[in-house]
Amino acid sequence: MFDSPTVSLSTVSLHEGDALWHTCARLIRRPTILQPYELFIGLRYTRAKRRNHFISFISLISMLGMALGVMALIVVLSVMNGFQKEIRDRMLGATPQLEVVADGGRMNDWQTVLAHIARQPQIQASAPYVAGQGMLSFGQSVQGVMVRGIDPALETAITDLPNKIKSGSLADLRSTEFGIVLGSDLARALGARISDKVMLIAPQGSITPAGMVPRLKQFRVVGIFEIGMAPYDNTLALININDAQKLFQLGDAVTGISTKLRDIDAAPRVARELQQQLPPDLYANDWTHQNSNYFRAVQTEKKMMFIILSLIVAVAAFNIVSTLVMAVTDKQADIAILRTLGASPRSIMKIFIVQGVVIGLIGTLLGGIGGIALALNLDVVVPFIEHLFGVQFLAKDVYYISELPSDLRYHEVLLVTGISFLISLLATLYPSYRAAQTQPAEALRYE
Repeated sequence: MFDSPTVSLSTVSLHEGDALWHTCARLIRRPTILQPYELFIGLRYTRAKRRNHFISFISLISMLGMALGVMALIVVLSVMNGFQKEIRDRMLGATPQLEVVADGGRMNDWQTVLAHIARQPQIQASAPYVAGQGMLSFGQSVQGVMVRGIDPALETAITDLPNKIKSGSLADLRSTEFGIVLGSDLARALGARISDKVMLIAPQGSITPAGMVPRLKQFRVVGIFEIGMAPYDNTLALININDAQKLFQLGDAVTGISTKLRDIDAAPRVARELQQQLPPDLYANDWTHQNSNYFRAVQTEKKMMFIILSLIVAVAAFNIVSTLVMAVTDKQADIAILRTLGASPRSIMKIFIVQGVVIGLIGTLLGGIGGIALALNLDVVVPFIEHLFGVQFLAKDVYYISELPSDLRYHEVLLVTGISFLISLLATLYPSYRAAQTQPAEALRYE
């Protein structure tokens, strides 16, 4: 019966089948905790040429589906990380990483606070600023703006604004000369250009016999910047800090102190530590808190995309279940013979678990390698596809970011591959359990 080709472990010759069964019998009787024959037979089933070619086809589809799902997850997460990093860099190009602001918007003894902040080891640079709301008027156009008074000499160390100037210079914001630097969209909406004079209207008014009169001051446009984000390019206007103090009637006081950190990701921790050292009327506010709604939305989107794309891996796992169920049915005689040789039901389970795990492992590794390679070369692959099909995914005249950014994070790669491998492992349990329940007498009745 052992020489019969219908019960051989693979399409091998009769002589090879005899040798295989004798080898299995010796391995089964070997009193070891880790039975090597389970791995041996499981791997042989995986690479053997089956009589049923449909099972081999399903195995290949399962492997490719697992690889596609892992690769898609890695690439999509890398692109979302790239967009998040790009937006964050643009945000921090116009705003400080951490601010200390006063309750009521007026900080009188700011020199002492600035000296205290500068002594903190996490703070790389710091500078005072004045912030307020106003309206800009030029010709027939009127626009609401956020006015920020800065020291041009210190701003270079705090933000990336000096590198975002399209025309003019940030250094032209000299004290008492009342120069102003506008965002590109704001200047376009007003129709203002370099050297034009615009009227800035401050909400703080002067009391006259005729009642409250808004404070008006004429400013000369000395520069235009472009961050690449509408909230800043549409509404932000920069003036000298001394001019802002006069405009908003602050005297020698400021609104707050802006800082730049040595480690941007440590901003929440630094803000908490600094808050404990500050007086109760001062507040430390980091960049993650200022833009919390945006980053919370991005994190939610990443989680949803992870769940949605994980369905591809789940479909591949169902294919693994189908493959193993058909393999168990196809190997009923082999299972019965192994049981008669002394193999336990647990050993039978391990054999088919090995077969399914190998399929999942190869698919996961292929997907991981392909995803890493694609994510690292996205700046080459996307332009090639656009040139090949004559399309542009992110048009420059519509989107501020015209290229697909990619930020590959290897801990996310490990997370994706680990979850995919775990899913493939779980997919083997039911078919393996069915194989372990096979009764030798029933399986060999018609052999």
